[in-house]
Amino acid sequence: MAARLGAVAGVAGVAGDERPPASLRAVTLALLAAVPGLPLALSAVMPASAALPAGVALAGAGALLTAAAAASREAGPGPQKTFAEELAATVPPAASPYDLFAGLVTLHDARGFVTAVHGRDRADMLAWLRDPMGRGYLDQIHVSDRIGFLAAIDRLRQGGTRETVELRIDRPRLDLDTEQFTHMRVEMTALAGADGALCAVVAQSRDISDEARLRGESARKAAEAESANDAKTRFLAAVSHELRTPLNAILGFSDILSGEYFGRLENDRQREYVTLIHQSGSHLLSVVNTMLDVSKIEAGRYELLTEPFLVADSVRACEQMLGLQARDKGITLASRVPRAIGEAVADQRAIQQVLINLVGNAIKFTDRGGIVTIDAAREGRDLILTVSDTGIGIPADKLALIGQPFMQVQNEYTRKYEGTGLGLSLVKGLVTLHGGSFAIESRPGEGTVITVRVPADGSGAAAPESEPRPGSASTVEFPPRLAAVVETVYEPSLDGKDTKHERARQKTA
Repeated sequence: MAARLGAVAGVAGVAGDERPPASLRAVTLALLAAVPGLPLALSAVMPASAALPAGVALAGAGALLTAAAAASREAGPGPQKTFAEELAATVPPAASPYDLFAGLVTLHDARGFVTAVHGRDRADMLAWLRDPMGRGYLDQIHVSDRIGFLAAIDRLRQGGTRETVELRIDRPRLDLDTEQFTHMRVEMTALAGADGALCAVVAQSRDISDEARLRGESARKAAEAESANDAKTRFLAAVSHELRTPLNAILGFSDILSGEYFGRLENDRQREYVTLIHQSGSHLLSVVNTMLDVSKIEAGRYELLTEPFLVADSVRACEQMLGLQARDKGITLASRVPRAIGEAVADQRAIQQVLINLVGNAIKFTDRGGIVTIDAAREGRDLILTVSDTGIGIPADKLALIGQPFMQVQNEYTRKYEGTGLGLSLVKGLVTLHGGSFAIESRPGEGTVITVRVPADGSGAAAPESEPRPGSASTVEFPPRLAAVVETVYEPSLDGKDTKHERARQKTA
């Protein structure tokens, strides 16, 4: 009550905006003065024993009424605020807008030193990051990444507006599972002054450790796949070379036996067995040669020898080689080559190998009574070779797989046609080396059409990697030696009038 009466009376120490009106203060002061005066005045009309409590009671009642009046004034409705004042009252206290950005936001000066630290994830990153102020941020960057960070700052200093670098920040290893470095992507924006010079850099750093880990795993798996592919290619080449040597002996000796150069064979069964040995060896040799060619193409070692040749001669040679096989199976092998097709510039052996593989596949997958046709045509500067058949065809979902090494339409449990699945892979490789294209269309039960298009002038043939390119070093001499000094021996002139300068000019090193 004393505090309330003091506030109403307007004593010192009460804020000026909380003091009541002057009339209320006057009434309150009068009541306070009446506390000792009322008992004395009442003692004149009543006994003193009754006047003292009655006067105090009257003074107290007046004080309480005055305090209630003051309280009702404070509780009374104040002036109503406008919408703008209420909206302003809800605005949070002023904060840096950089605190709303994700990650760690640092402000750098023109030297790259940190002047302020902000960011939505500042607390999480500063939990393991040492004090980044000043040179602290730069000192925690991996040594090999500092050059890139400072180079980005320098580019901003020279007029750049934005830069992005990836850094590794040193992280104290709290346990054995924690990585030593945290990968961060730092996006920097330049803040220029009125004169256009760089005055500050805003850098937003975000943790990309998971992304860096995935990139590392992807690179490792790609390297492992490439190594496995190289190992497969080397294996094919090694096996092919190792098989060709005994195959030559098998074919040679079977030829000698079938020719009966060292005595006649006893019976027809022996002759049949020798013939089967020769046929099997020839088939195996063709498979080995195909594997060797595929491995050369994959390793970039296949060498094309381009030369002009008659297209009709290559088609005719293919017919002669496979005609007997087609007749034995009851298949008609035909060709349509215009007289005016003339010559083409390409590797004739490779083109014949393409035709032999395509026609051999067509004969293999065509039943008795079918037709296999070879077409050759010129379209502009391109030579178009088409091999069509009326065979079993290829399902639509298998067309995309055709041409992959060791790929066959039928699996190893259900297939009834022999082969390694390298024929079309070799065809695609040889066509690609010539700068051409390979297209296949097929319908199950109706047949297949394969079209090969290559430049007829040899312009698309790829140069083998073994050939040195102009201006590039192809071989390195070992052991290395210093270049020989070229010296021109002085020869005196016939008239004897050569001078000292001429002798110096003729002798060089």
